[in-house]
Amino acid sequence: MLSDLVAGAVADASERRAVRGVQLVEADALSRPAALDVMAALAPAERVKIIAEVKRASPSRGTLAEITDPASLAVSYQTGGASAISVLTEQRRFLGSLDDLETVRAAVSVPVLRKDFIVEPYQVFEARAAGADLVLLIVAALEQPLLVELHQLISQLGMTALVETHSADEVERALDVGASVVGVNARDLSTFELDRDLFGSLADSIPSGVIRIAESAVKEPADVAHYRAAGADVVLVGEALVTGGDPVATLESFLAAGQVRPGGTRAGRVLA
Repeated sequence: MLSDLVAGAVADASERRAVRGVQLVEADALSRPAALDVMAALAPAERVKIIAEVKRASPSRGTLAEITDPASLAVSYQTGGASAISVLTEQRRFLGSLDDLETVRAAVSVPVLRKDFIVEPYQVFEARAAGADLVLLIVAALEQPLLVELHQLISQLGMTALVETHSADEVERALDVGASVVGVNARDLSTFELDRDLFGSLADSIPSGVIRIAESAVKEPADVAHYRAAGADVVLVGEALVTGGDPVATLESFLAAGQVRPGGTRAGRVLA
């Protein structure tokens, strides 16, 4: 599944590059106002923070919601207390687009994440040109030299990388490139099966000072509380928000569930 998604993303990026070349997109990226401070927006606090996702569909569930006005939905997320907005831009299986990202960026004042299968520099320039502050890098989709290259480019453009992992080895690879934001995705991108306890098994290997994000397997407030108790600073929520009927109320209930962890301290090893 992951290989197919990456291949599709590469093919779609090639089509866009044929219409709008690297030099033009790079110029657009460099002309954008500075990216927002993601580290400040997602910094650990006394209650969990949430990245709310604009998500029309998924390979595992098919179409979830029409979302004819992604900007309006993003404004609702911000009203409900989201600390950042994730926009799926993959068009084949998630039915997203860079236009969605641009319209959301223009509508909200919180950081915006480009969530896609990013495997080449052109896509990073596209993300900044469309106004992204945060860019997803999936360790499982990238060889280490390319992960290093893309992470460095994201930083050079003033953005922040959300480096997504699924195993202890991938967490180490993320830390080796200097990731300041590390996500643990409960969904196996090869089988699309979910393991809500995966985050808890990996959280302590992510050092203090690195923002820890739990991704996937969030259906109700209890799931947010579960991730918070396991050490999550941030929880990324998509499907539950676009299918729940009232994204503001859903967000508020999720945020209420993610109060101070027992003891009020943050676990995690310290970098040498």
